[in-house]
Formats: sequence, C-alpha cells, structure tokens
Amino acid sequence: MKTKENVYQWLINLFMIVLACLCILPFILLFSASFTSQDAIIRNGYTFIPSEFSTEAYHYLWNDAAKLARAYGVTIIVTIIGTAASLAITTLLAYPLSRKELPLRQFFAFFIFFTMLFNGGLVPLYLVYTKLFELKNTIWSLIIPIGLTNAFFVMITRTFFQTTIPNEVIESGKIDGAGELRIFGQIVLPLSLPILATVGLFQTIHYWNDWFNGLIFLTDSRLFSIQNLLNRILLDAQYLSQMDLGSAQGEMTAAIPTQSIRFAIAVVGIVPILLIYPFFQGFFVKGLTVGAVKG
Repeated sequence: MKTKENVYQWLINLFMIVLACLCILPFILLFSASFTSQDAIIRNGYTFIPSEFSTEAYHYLWNDAAKLARAYGVTIIVTIIGTAASLAITTLLAYPLSRKELPLRQFFAFFIFFTMLFNGGLVPLYLVYTKLFELKNTIWSLIIPIGLTNAFFVMITRTFFQTTIPNEVIESGKIDGAGELRIFGQIVLPLSLPILATVGLFQTIHYWNDWFNGLIFLTDSRLFSIQNLLNRILLDAQYLSQMDLGSAQGEMTAAIPTQSIRFAIAVVGIVPILLIYPFFQGFFVKGLTVGAVKG
C-alpha cells in the first residue's frame, strides 16, 4: 500500500515539475530573444539560446535613462498608493456587507454587483474625470479611474468574511467591549491575511501593468508610467524603421532593433513583478496559518 502511494506521489511530483517547466519556457524564450541580434532573429527566428548575442535592444532603451528612471518612480508610487487605497476601500466596503445586521444589505450588494455587468462607457468616464474632477495630467489619473475599486474583489472579500470569520469570534469581541472599528482592525483583518494578500497581489499587478489610464488621461510625458513610456518607445522605433529617409539617416533607422526591442521592453516591464511574487507567497502561507481557527 505504501509503495503504491509513493508511486502516486512521484507521478504527481513529476507532473508538477513538467508543468512548472512549461510555465518557465516562455520566460526563457523572452529573455533569450531580448539578447539576440536583429539579423539573427530575422534569419533564424526565435530560439531558446541566442544564436548571436547582442545587447543593442537594451542600449536603445537606455539611451534616455533619466526618462526610464522617472517612469519607474511614477509606476512604483502609483502601485503602492493604488494598492493600499484599493485594499482599504475593498475591506471597508466588504466587511459591512458581510454582517447580517446591516440595513439594506442586499440592496447595497446588488448595487455593487450591478457595476460588474454594466458601465457608462469610455466617453462618460473621460468627461467625469477630466471635466468634473479635473484629473487630467495628474498622477491621480493613474490611480483613481478603472482600478481603485473593483466590484469582483469586494464580492469575494465579503464572501471570505462570511465563510471564514466565525461569528463567535466577533461576538466575543463585542462582549469584551470592543466597537466595530476595533473588531475590524484587531480581529477581522489579522484573520483575513489570505484574501488581503490575494487582492493586494492582483491590484499590484493591475497598477504595474496599467497603460490605459495614461493613454487617455495623460499628455505630459513627465507623468508617464513605465508601461506608457515603453509603449511610446516601441511606437517610435517602429515609426522610425518604416520612414523613408536619406542614405545616412536611413542606415541609422534600419539599425534600430525593432524585433528584439519588443522582448527587451517586455523584460524591463515584467522583471519587477517577478521579483515581488516570492514575497507575496510568504504572505499567503503566513495568512493561512494565522487565519486558522484553533480549538
């Protein structure tokens, strides 16, 4: 019996190793292509090992290192503020909805769920945030529209509070004289680390990868996030490579690595997120142990 269980365990481990390798392969191809010369990509296609090693794509990106550093700074600030504000709003909205004694609880829950199905469209969104709130060309335009509050995260957080936080724990806090805010801050939130880590991870990825807000609300390049700047660099490189210039300028534009630069841009944008994942994994494990009900 033990032998059979060991065989099953080895098969499961082998399957997970193969699955992990399949997930890693696209990243290996991405890094390899970013360090491959333009001519080698055109001649041989994409390979897992660079046939002609070249850093010309990264040299092109770092021609203006000051802009990249500023864009990274803007993105980091937006990600930190946006994720923290989103977690605060999501939990403060989800917790009352999880309490049965809240008046009109079903109405408010339906109101939030309704926003998952319908929205006003792009034109009303643009007019409200530019004319009414005057957020155009401000850093707040990268934080508030499309992302600060997500109805789906509110609903799953509410469900987590309802199914995971025992009513007996909350009642014991009330018996000890704690108010709602103290119960929420000292009892509910420490037991909710798994959902907080999950929502925080998704919001972090959203804010880091977001380029749509910058596209419609920003014209000042000093406020560009890293995604907006990289997108502008890619468009400029493609435009210059397609222009019909004189002989000298034509040779310069022909040397722009339009193929490998796409992968270099992806690497520059994705590496910080890859570095964050292990830290969030630790929060997942810690949250699962802290959130367990003992006794």
